[in-house]
Amino acid sequence: MALALLLAIPTAAFAQRVPPHVFVGSASLDGTAAVDGAAVTAWIDGEQVAATNVTSGDYNIIVDQGDGTFAGKTVSFKISGANAAESAAWVQGGGDVLDLVATTGSGSGTAGEAGASGEKGEKGEKGDTGAAGPAGAAGADGAAGADGATGPAGAAGATGPAGAAGAAGADGADGGGALGIIALIIAAVALLAAGGSYMMGRRA
Repeated sequence: MALALLLAIPTAAFAQRVPPHVFVGSASLDGTAAVDGAAVTAWIDGEQVAATNVTSGDYNIIVDQGDGTFAGKTVSFKISGANAAESAAWVQGGGDVLDLVATTGSGSGTAGEAGASGEKGEKGEKGDTGAAGPAGAAGADGAAGADGATGPAGAAGATGPAGAAGAAGADGADGGGALGIIALIIAAVALLAAGGSYMMGRRA
């Protein structure tokens, strides 16, 4: 706060014909810090002579006498239209740290209008483009895909060529004459037995 006061006084002194009186300090309304943007006004002989706004609970106001003369006159203050209990004598080139305390309903008359806002500063230049970030890590391999559907059965192939004829078998041994006769007898007996069985079946 003291630093702001010291910086404000020389700046205003160069810009004005007569150095103003600068007041800085905290602004309290109804027992708590005044909200940001609350109007703080300075008054001499019932006329508003300066205005500012509260920032972070503090104010900074420059009271310039202009073409008149304020030397020795009492400067009173209002916070959002409410009279502050504190006041001070105007001194050419003066600077005071003055904490203001006001209570709602203590104002006499209507509150003065807040000073106009300062002009908006020029837009700063665009910063340089930042360096490219490192490449990202490679992604993990994807899972194997599902097996494809079974294809249709193929068509039957053409019939192959016939195989070559096998070799001729060995000649069988000649049967004996006695064995041939015995075989004929057995065959005859079998035929007779079969015929007998057939006839018996028909009779039954």
